[in-house]
Amino acid sequence: QVQLVESGGGLVQAGGSLRLSCAASGRILSSYSMGWFRQAPGEEREFVAAIKWSGENANYADTLKGRFTISRDNAKNTVYLQMNSLKPEDTAVYYCAADRTDRRWFISAEGTMYDYWGQGTQVTVSS
Repeated sequence: QVQLVESGGGLVQAGGSLRLSCAASGRILSSYSMGWFRQAPGEEREFVAAIKWSGENANYADTLKGRFTISRDNAKNTVYLQMNSLKPEDTAVYYCAADRTDRRWFISAEGTMYDYWGQGTQVTVSS
């Protein structure tokens, strides 16, 4: 069993930055993928980024490349999402998730592939 706890959300002005953290506990293998998803009110859940726990590769939503960066610190069992140049449309609840299936190099952008989820952290970007 894996537990995920997000933190770092808050209110920020457009153009600002935030770094979200996802603290993971439990048995996490290097083959796991760790992902960030977001959901705005009235919208469907959206893939943001994901990374192999081994750190070998990462996957980003095309529309967010260049502004968002995912990373992990295995020693701290934590995954980060650095968000820069934030826009009001980035306002959403951000969720951390873990995919326990060994998909080798492949990192899924489908939320249904992820087995464990955190409770979410609210990010609000004001204009």
